Amino acid sequence: MTTFSVALAARWPSPSRALLVEADPSGGDVGTRFSLESTPGLVSLAVAARRSDDPALLWQHTQTLPGGLPVVAAPPDADRARAVLSALADPTTGAGVLRAAANLPDTVVIVDCGRIDAGSPAMPIVRSADAMVLLTRAHADDLAHLARRLPAIGRWTAHPAMLLVGDGYAPAEVARELGVLPLGRVPDDPHGAAVLCGRPRSLRWGRSGPAHSALGQVAHKVAKVLLAEQEPPAALPRQGPVESQPVPVLRPVPGVPANPVSATGLRLAPAPPQPNQENTSRGGHAS
Repeated sequence: MTTFSVALAARWPSPSRALLVEADPSGGDVGTRFSLESTPGLVSLAVAARRSDDPALLWQHTQTLPGGLPVVAAPPDADRARAVLSALADPTTGAGVLRAAANLPDTVVIVDCGRIDAGSPAMPIVRSADAMVLLTRAHADDLAHLARRLPAIGRWTAHPAMLLVGDGYAPAEVARELGVLPLGRVPDDPHGAAVLCGRPRSLRWGRSGPAHSALGQVAHKVAKVLLAEQEPPAALPRQGPVESQPVPVLRPVPGVPANPVSATGLRLAPAPPQPNQENTSRGGHAS
């Protein structure tokens, strides 16, 4: 998840300036992977946010990765990370700093919130985001757990998106079972992931970085989709009713109740019960 967040921020289309904030309650990885200093970072940002809501404050607590990406790294210790996030995500103190920075022209703030749930201290950050990208593996057990969480996830943000990670069920099969069409699949790219994790240090981002890896190319495509979804919709010509199309027969996912979706990606409503014609025509008849 952190690796893809780095790729997404590094490959965000220009002219926007992208910044990565590590807000994982289980502790940060970026600082250790790239041998960053302990400060500035998320801890110093949380302290400064108590005294200022300046939109430029966020940029003052960044460090730079080898490819030039500015990051606000979280402490690796989980207890400390949760405490810092609890302070930073408090709407009366620090949550406004992230939102204010994201509201600046040509600025994008990518926040890695780790494994998210209703009790996460990063939840206020999720709720204030313009969009949320959920990464999930496409195996039966992962999808069965996700299916039960989708109603709650829909209340966290108005613009949820889903990406599949690694092998497993195809996007069309996941769409049929969950009623959510994935944006795509994050490929298994060990070489590209190694560079985004700071390994090996002898490689430079110029030749082996996000712009030239399969992982980085997918991240760039996802960024463009997210950008397009934030733009005001263009006026469309008036169209007639869309004819229903047959839903393809796909593999069921064990543990996930089957519920087909239409070509638009929405769940098909169950057909209304048909009245029994014989009983209707003979209403009131006693035998």
